Amino acid sequence: QVQLAESGGGSVQAGGSLRLSCAASGDTANTNCMGWYRQAPGKEREKVAIILNSGDTNYADSLKGRFTISKDNAKNNLYLQMNSLKPEDTAMYYCVAGRAVVVGGALTCSTARLGYWGQGTQVTVSS
Repeated sequence: QVQLAESGGGSVQAGGSLRLSCAASGDTANTNCMGWYRQAPGKEREKVAIILNSGDTNYADSLKGRFTISKDNAKNNLYLQMNSLKPEDTAMYYCVAGRAVVVGGALTCSTARLGYWGQGTQVTVSS
């Protein structure tokens, strides 16, 4: 069983930064990607960024340049550095581990067949 535990969320003013962390425990051998997704109240869940086992990264177009995903393979930890935060970045952020697939022309870290989700960490950005 794989467990993902996010941390690092909180409240910050617009323009500030936060660094989210995700600690993965258990056997993730059947997954080939990890990533961050977010969901704001009343909105659909959306991809933030994913990183493949190869180290390749993929971001939501609207977040490129502000967010950076990284992974410490030795510790099996995932990170998301978020800079120049905006109120519209307010959401619950989830860590995932799954299989990379292309859906609707976009690369995603799917958990449809095999994958795992963390409990989420709340990020609130005030104006």
